Amino acid sequence: ITRMNFTLWLLLSFCGLTLAQEGLPETEVTTETGSCFPDMCKFLKEFGAMKAKLEAVETNLKEKSEAVEAKLKETESQVVFSAGILGDAAIGPFNTPTTLIYTRVITNLGNAYNQNTGIFVAPVRGMYYLSFFYHAGGEHPVHLLLMKNNERILDSSDHKTLNDGADNGGNAAFVELQQGDQVNVQLQPNTHVWGNLYSTTFSGFLLHQV
Repeated sequence: ITRMNFTLWLLLSFCGLTLAQEGLPETEVTTETGSCFPDMCKFLKEFGAMKAKLEAVETNLKEKSEAVEAKLKETESQVVFSAGILGDAAIGPFNTPTTLIYTRVITNLGNAYNQNTGIFVAPVRGMYYLSFFYHAGGEHPVHLLLMKNNERILDSSDHKTLNDGADNGGNAAFVELQQGDQVNVQLQPNTHVWGNLYSTTFSGFLLHQV
């Protein structure tokens, strides 16, 4: 566009110089920018129209480019995960708090959940929905905590019962996380859950960035 403006300036200067020349042909006409030959005036009008069209195209391309960038950014920030525990056996009881490792990944859009550590790391600052569910036998108590950076967010528990063959439970919450925050499910000492990839699960997703 800058080169076009310079060219237009040269053409207008040329038209202005013709005013100083004597003996101009009778075909010379007057325009808003001065006097020039009919062919030159026609060219200037067409050039101006072309310049306006190019500016409109440039604006349109810029708007489309910004829309594509926004869509790509939205896609990159999609975070969804859900995982269960492989095996069909009791986990625990242990003497110390133990992070549950959900080794069977159901979905992990954004790759923010680590199936080797059982820890979800928030890739962006935002509002997240987090949940965990468990299946357990009645012969041992159950006590699970949802932890963020080693601090409790939620818990779910069930006492020992001899008349109840099995129990199911869980909890969920909307949680604002900062980029890099770590979330995991922790089994408390002297309690247990039943490892089951269908009913003992850990899930979460990003609602929106903040």
